[in-house]
Amino acid sequence: MSELIDAVLAGASGEELARLPLPDAYRAAYLRKKDAGMFGDEPTPDVRRSLHVGEVDVPEVAPDEVVVAVMASSINYNTVWSAMFRPMSTFHFLERFGREDRWAARHDLDYQVVGSDAAGIIVRTGAGVSHWEPGDRVVVQPSTTDPEGPRYSEEGRIPRAWGYETNFGGLGDLTVVKADQLLPKPKHLSWEEAAVNTLCAMTSYRMLVSPNGAGMKQGDVVLIWGAAGGLGSYAVQLVRNGGGIPVPVVSSDRKARLVRALGAEAVLDRREFGDGTLDEPKTRRRIGKAIRDVAGEDPHIVFEHTGKETFGASVFLARSGGTVVTCGSSSGYRHEYDNRYLWMNLKRIVGSHGASRAEAIQTNRLLSLGMLLPVLSASHPLEEVGQASRSLQLGEHLGKVAVRCLAPHDGLGIEDHELRARIGEERLTLFRDP
Repeated sequence: MSELIDAVLAGASGEELARLPLPDAYRAAYLRKKDAGMFGDEPTPDVRRSLHVGEVDVPEVAPDEVVVAVMASSINYNTVWSAMFRPMSTFHFLERFGREDRWAARHDLDYQVVGSDAAGIIVRTGAGVSHWEPGDRVVVQPSTTDPEGPRYSEEGRIPRAWGYETNFGGLGDLTVVKADQLLPKPKHLSWEEAAVNTLCAMTSYRMLVSPNGAGMKQGDVVLIWGAAGGLGSYAVQLVRNGGGIPVPVVSSDRKARLVRALGAEAVLDRREFGDGTLDEPKTRRRIGKAIRDVAGEDPHIVFEHTGKETFGASVFLARSGGTVVTCGSSSGYRHEYDNRYLWMNLKRIVGSHGASRAEAIQTNRLLSLGMLLPVLSASHPLEEVGQASRSLQLGEHLGKVAVRCLAPHDGLGIEDHELRARIGEERLTLFRDP
């Protein structure tokens, strides 16, 4: 531990933190570039073998950056992809990014600190940062853009995923991020509860609510695959809050109870459709009938992130003129679907990646008001990051899995106990119940 980190843990003021020097190194979870080919053709590489915890160097801080002492982070599927080096090694992202300018060159290293969520305390600000200061309690949203960078789309700059397409991610005692990635930490949440929301909740918000995604309206029927996972459990809440009709798909009685507790009434149990694959027309027709039975209509929106396993069914199941919105492919990237159902029925496929600054602010507001609940199911110390990632990789988790970095135990960091009491402890810890 450094003097600075000791001061953070002792509750030092922002002025005290600003006076203390940054350490030369810090503890983090990282991958090694030399390991990129270690898994060969293994069908399900064990990410515990590629994720390491140890000391890494503190990088130079750019003028528009801040250093955050990370109290807690979380595991997302992009960390699993990174640790499997699939579908490609993320070191290719770092190499390409590193060619952009001298600040980007810092990211092109022979190791990568991973992780795309964090909640913590600012300990240093770059020379160009004026609206944040040491001592501020923040969460980090993972979409980062360079105002002078080359990545553009019709809607604006295409974001990079921090800790996946960049280095210095959130799974460490410190992290270095752009100042515009920061948002105030919701005061009624503990460190680990605050740390699990940003990537999944903000991604779900863009996919469903934003005009950059599906643009959900009141009354829309929304089919949600993987509804008890990280993305899906926020999607259920957003659809319900926005006057839509969530139709979550789950695979166990406990998952069904959880999504009903989040406000879903029309729940589908995948076990009821037998052993047939989703590629079989009769299985798809049975699912379509089940959706109409519970929701009254075919879905206006299909919330897609599982990919290969479900994508063909998603295109089939969306109503005429409906939308399939996708942000990932955890079951495989190469999708097959019958294009006749798409073009002849005027359906749309919308790609969605991360969230804009405005979308992140709106999502964080909902979290801060208690209108979105954290879906934390388990918490691990940083030393167990490999096992936490393996649990996500094998689908053994529900909701989100937190990783405590500097926080010595769960339950710390809560400031607004009154709001927490109004929301209810049983609601805030819903996913942690056995």
